[in-house]
Amino acid sequence: MMVSKEDIIGAIKTVYDPEIPVNIWDLGLIYGVDISAEEIVITMTFTSPTCPMMEELLQQVKDAVAAVANGVPVRVELVWNPPWDLTKMSDEARVQLDLTEHGW
Repeated sequence: MMVSKEDIIGAIKTVYDPEIPVNIWDLGLIYGVDISAEEIVITMTFTSPTCPMMEELLQQVKDAVAAVANGVPVRVELVWNPPWDLTKMSDEARVQLDLTEHGW
C-alpha cells in the first residue's frame, strides 16, 4: 500500500529545528515530497549553509519518513535554490515566532 503525502508531512512535522521551537515543515525547509512505488524523495533546504545540525536533521527527516514509508526507500535531497527566506514559513510558524507585526 502506497503511503500518502499527508502521512509523510505528518512524519516530517515531528522533526524540529533545535534552535527554533518550530517543526521544519512549518519553517518552510521542505521544498518537495515526491512519492513513487520505487522511492520517496524529500527535497529540503536549510536557513543557512553553515547550519551545525545539518547532517543530524537530514537523518532525522529520513528516519521520520522511513517510519511511515511502508518499506519504500527514502532519499533526502539537499538543495540551496531557491534560497530559504521568511516568506517560506507557514502563517502558524510566523505567529509562533512573533513575526506577524513585521509584515511577513
